[in-house]
Amino acid sequence: MSMEQVTLLMQGGILQVLKLCAPVLGAALIIGLVVAIFQATTSIQEQTLTFLPKLLVMLIVLALLGGAMFTSMRSYTVGLFQMIGRM
Repeated sequence: MSMEQVTLLMQGGILQVLKLCAPVLGAALIIGLVVAIFQATTSIQEQTLTFLPKLLVMLIVLALLGGAMFTSMRSYTVGLFQMIGRM
């Protein structure tokens, strides 16, 4: 296995992780900002207030995009296993 192949495998793996994590983390970030702005405007400084909305939004995003995420991960994994067979 050449260094170029290793580099491409590592790059593909990192891109796959970013594609899978970005929607969930992006939704949590947006909800966190909205709740933080709400807390700042109403002077409610409760630390646990941000937890439940983030959790609910992350679960909703996973429920909506979970199938696509699984399909993407499965195709990447099948491609890796097929590559092992060719070596």
